Amino acid sequence: MGTMAVEQNGINAVPEGERRGRPRDLFWPWAGSNLSLFGVAFGVYIVGLGLGVVPAIITGAVGYALSFLLVGLVAIGGSRSGVPTMTLGRAPFGYQGNKLPTLFSYVSNVGWEIVLVTLSAQAGAEILKRLAPGLPVTTTTAVCFAVAALVVIAVGVYGHAMIMLVQRYLTYVFVVLTVVYMILMVPRLGGSLQTTAGPGGWVGGIIFAMTLLGLGWVNCGADYSRYLPTGSSSRSVALWTTLGGALPPMVLLVFGVLLAGGDPKLAEAAGANPVGALAQALPTWFLLPYLLTAIGGFLAGAIMDIYSSGLSMLALGVPVRRHYAVLIDGLLMVLGGYYLLFVSTSFLATFQAFLAIAGVVMAAWVAIFLVDMWRLRAGGRAYDEGVLRPGAPAFNWQGLVSLVVASIVGLGLITSADANIARIVGFLMSDELKDGTFGFANIGVAIALVLAGVLYYAITAIVRPRTAREVTLGE
Repeated sequence: MGTMAVEQNGINAVPEGERRGRPRDLFWPWAGSNLSLFGVAFGVYIVGLGLGVVPAIITGAVGYALSFLLVGLVAIGGSRSGVPTMTLGRAPFGYQGNKLPTLFSYVSNVGWEIVLVTLSAQAGAEILKRLAPGLPVTTTTAVCFAVAALVVIAVGVYGHAMIMLVQRYLTYVFVVLTVVYMILMVPRLGGSLQTTAGPGGWVGGIIFAMTLLGLGWVNCGADYSRYLPTGSSSRSVALWTTLGGALPPMVLLVFGVLLAGGDPKLAEAAGANPVGALAQALPTWFLLPYLLTAIGGFLAGAIMDIYSSGLSMLALGVPVRRHYAVLIDGLLMVLGGYYLLFVSTSFLATFQAFLAIAGVVMAAWVAIFLVDMWRLRAGGRAYDEGVLRPGAPAFNWQGLVSLVVASIVGLGLITSADANIARIVGFLMSDELKDGTFGFANIGVAIALVLAGVLYYAITAIVRPRTAREVTLGE
């Protein structure tokens, strides 16, 4: 499959003759997708939880590493089977039952596409406003949004080979421009922030960092490793995925925390418009390179999301080719971006509400997926067509029960700054708990992760899921 040819593989197992590359190649797509200046804003957001410089850096780094390690473990299943992530989910949840988590995965991917393309448009409009003050803001925002959406859709349509190439070169460019940005912003750094949160703030920082990064990618881990040769080292696949996804954001996290320490007002400004706030102190000559850095970083992440959301659509059973699925996702991305740009009044509240709910369900899903892969599929080696294709068990109640129970418990133990979302979460907490350390930490995400894994392990120890052969024979 050439770089300039539209990828023809859908959710089928990639033929061995098309497998190529080495595990270290995985570093580039994951680094490119997470090396955006939004990572600086993440540091600002974590500080906003009431953490000082050192606690914010420690909790953020731990959350990043733990959450992307989960992505790396999921990626092993892709290299072993040649099949994308949400298709592998048919093993623990059943051929039809898998549509429940796959639908949520699809919504999560499209949600991230919307957020990242929206940020690209905001970045473009903010910089153009300073470069050409006479241009109407609405017009520049709309034009930037249209260009960003077209780029994301085009690369997503071409598919895996194009994405791997684009992400590698985008990473090179981002590193250079991001270093220049950091040098220019050094005078704004400071370390005077005081920690006002208690122990719950530390826990909350780790969980928030996990939802900001890795938990948003766990449902995509195998999508980019599936083209590696079957014999690729599992340890290397997990290692390079984890390093690519976690290391670059950690550097940006540290910088963002120190930036917030030097200018406490920055955190509030970044909540409304992350890119615009971070550009305020830049000299005019660097605005265009900054614009390219910011937009490119967001688009790199959106490209990965639109590719994976297309695969999730196919796993749902929608009868379209992969590249047509990307076009449908692109339309949804445009509609959602319009809402965030021109209707929603609070980007940060909407974003945090989305992250909290997605974090709970994806945490429960990945725990079940990994327990199933390592306990029942011999570390990903025993995946076969029988558990992934028609004829497989329609519903594996063991996985579905574990997912639903853990998700309900997790959603009942989180809070939300969005007034509308707040009505449907936190139902297992009293008002006192919601306003205290327990609610502040959004501990429901961690509880969903642990509970789902324990439940699935315990249930399958008593009753193993049926195999395709048992279904065929009526056993």
